Amino acid sequence: MPLVRPPDGRRTAATSAFAGHPVPSRTLGPMSLYAAFAGNLDARLMSRRAPHSPLRGTGWLNGWRLTFGGEQMGWEGALATIVEAPRSQVFVALYDIAPMDEDSMDRWEGVGLDIYRRMRVRVHTLDGEEPAWVYVLNAYEGGLPSARYLGEVADAAESAGAPHDYVMELRKRPC
Repeated sequence: MPLVRPPDGRRTAATSAFAGHPVPSRTLGPMSLYAAFAGNLDARLMSRRAPHSPLRGTGWLNGWRLTFGGEQMGWEGALATIVEAPRSQVFVALYDIAPMDEDSMDRWEGVGLDIYRRMRVRVHTLDGEEPAWVYVLNAYEGGLPSARYLGEVADAAESAGAPHDYVMELRKRPC
């Protein structure tokens, strides 16, 4: 079978040197955008929790604030969550979550245990608004995080490139 290429010269499944044989796809399939706001801001941690899911960039959740709650649900104090709050912002890292990583992320965040649930939000980035999902706590706001946990959240925000004043505000929070 002669090799016939389209006018731009690129190879396609129909014009490959192995015409008639399927060409494996090089894409991972559809990905969904996840906005991380606490410990998952740390790209090294996320590379272990969702190894097939690259970091896309950072942004802000406008009209939301970072808080803590569900003190009885955590091993060492209250857990991070977000709540709506006019004139507030939460720094986030955006990850393209591959379908093969979604279940492990849900397990890690305790979705099956009813600790966290997914919620859709709009993230403001330098490229405009992006729809994404976040994990929010299935508990009331209140309680204090441990110093260790709060330090991890602040360190993760710093490693993700959060502004200095945002990180300092996290480090000054009561624990």
